[in-house]
Amino acid sequence: MRRLLAAACVLAIALGAAVAAPSSFAENETEPTAEADIGNYLLPAIAKYRKATWRWERLMGVRRTRAYRAAARTNDPARRLEILMAWKKKAAKRRGQALHPPRLGAWLCIHRYERHPRQGWRTATGNGYYGGLQMDISFQRTYGRDLLRRKGTANRWTALEQIWVAERAYRSGRGFYPWPNTARYCGLI
Repeated sequence: MRRLLAAACVLAIALGAAVAAPSSFAENETEPTAEADIGNYLLPAIAKYRKATWRWERLMGVRRTRAYRAAARTNDPARRLEILMAWKKKAAKRRGQALHPPRLGAWLCIHRYERHPRQGWRTATGNGYYGGLQMDISFQRTYGRDLLRRKGTANRWTALEQIWVAERAYRSGRGFYPWPNTARYCGLI
């Protein structure tokens, strides 16, 4: 409620400044309507939170939230503020979900046995396996194609990215079997 009140105050100040601003247009030029400019400052913020939401969804491998074009079509600042708050809430929710992957304890246990002692999640031992969960190239290509294309092999990915790629493999039906020995040490298979 406080955020909505603060946003309404900012909007009122912006409207007051737009009305009080002196006109510098010549008589033959047409002055733009105030309605066309109202709420335009909200569009970059909406785009920022929409992009953040989609980034978290891509990491988790879930369906992307559909983008509604209502923000660009409407000149109503209250509606744009409503859309901004909805995207902000969705981005926070997706971030929270991404930072707490299912089976996190299991992935950390596998990492404990798979990692190189001095390299942690950045392990690249030269044996054809990369990252803290020791994924081979075909595994990375199958479950982390986008990351492989953008960042290179798993030793260049963050720990969270590696865990979510492993989670995708788990969800596809492979379970913990790509890590047979370490999964047994951890009591997972």
